[in-house]
Amino acid sequence: MMSGDETPVRVGVFGLLGSGNLGNDGSLEALLGYLRAAHPEALVDALCGGPEAVTTRFGIPATRLHWYRGEYRTASRAGAIVAKGLGKLVDVFRTAAWVRRHDVVIVPGMGVLEATLPLRPWGFPYSLFLLCASGRLFSTPVALVGVGAAAIGNRPTRLLVRWSARLAAYRSYRDAQSRDAMRTMGVDTARDEVYPDLAFALPTPRASAPSDPSAAPGPVCVGVMDFHGGNDDRARADEIYRRYLDGTIRFVRTLVEEGRAVRLLTGDDCDASVVAAILDAVDSPLVSDAEPSSLADLMKEMAAADTVVAIRYHNLICALKTGTPVLALCYAAKSDALMAEMGLGAYCHPAREVDADRLLEQFRALEKRSAELRQTLAERNLAAARRLEHQFNSLTAALFPATDHVHTLRKAP
Repeated sequence: MMSGDETPVRVGVFGLLGSGNLGNDGSLEALLGYLRAAHPEALVDALCGGPEAVTTRFGIPATRLHWYRGEYRTASRAGAIVAKGLGKLVDVFRTAAWVRRHDVVIVPGMGVLEATLPLRPWGFPYSLFLLCASGRLFSTPVALVGVGAAAIGNRPTRLLVRWSARLAAYRSYRDAQSRDAMRTMGVDTARDEVYPDLAFALPTPRASAPSDPSAAPGPVCVGVMDFHGGNDDRARADEIYRRYLDGTIRFVRTLVEEGRAVRLLTGDDCDASVVAAILDAVDSPLVSDAEPSSLADLMKEMAAADTVVAIRYHNLICALKTGTPVLALCYAAKSDALMAEMGLGAYCHPAREVDADRLLEQFRALEKRSAELRQTLAERNLAAARRLEHQFNSLTAALFPATDHVHTLRKAP
């Protein structure tokens, strides 16, 4: 606790938060839970994509990440192009001024060092670079906590991501392959640690009792995604989307024909169009959709299910955390790594090449081992909780030392 003459530590959180992605907001929720429990004296605010949503939900002041409000719209007219370019310049000074007001800045989780989904270098990679460069300029430590990373082919994006990581004062990753990817991109990771995703620190709802094997099969949750491939798939994005959607529709239709109730779940606002397409194609009262507004909502849905099939990374985490057997449609290596770490590595299916027949075969194999896998997940979740406790202790030692606060924070090379 602070003594009466100490100044509260000013903590900034940064990222595409409050923008409709439940996983990103779940990472923020986990970090705020740690800060409020371990460092209640800290003054916290955010620089983020959706400041109004962040303030409303989490009760912290928030500032818009970009000066130009049309940042995420395609600029086709001359005026919009000029405004977007001006915004990039203005954001240099806005970001620097925001960073300078803080003692530490934390980027909570998220795949901020990867480009596994379509990404332009002048978008978030540029914003992250401005943050980390400002932190180094003003001696404000920037901590990348439990982030995801992947090798990046696009040269401008790779350069921005690499320098962002190098300029950060603290780095930890959500899986070993993220750390390996940064090492291959020229970042010294010798002192960087690997911990489970921050979302594993969130409270877990009470799981429903496993179904009686002699009873009728229970509901299946199907997490969907507006999936068009990644940065390297732009030329065949429509083909990838159509194959993913058609395979998912065939899978859901087969479950319905067998009398199974199916609950469609999203992880981002943009996924609503996929839900609508499936509901239109499979016209049955057995298919329903949920409107989750948080990872807690997702976990409640999944805890009540017999089995989950999901594509979004944090949908997988929600299923795993509730101990519900899950089959992963994997669009990036991070999903395969997560499933292997939790003991379900055999139940992965490529999202770019969805084969409904093979998917059904894997699904049936998963359900046959349900009781065994639930026990495995219970054990792996306990291990994840212990590792995250270590992560938060590490953060406290690095960012909140007993004396001189952040000035003793080690500097990464």
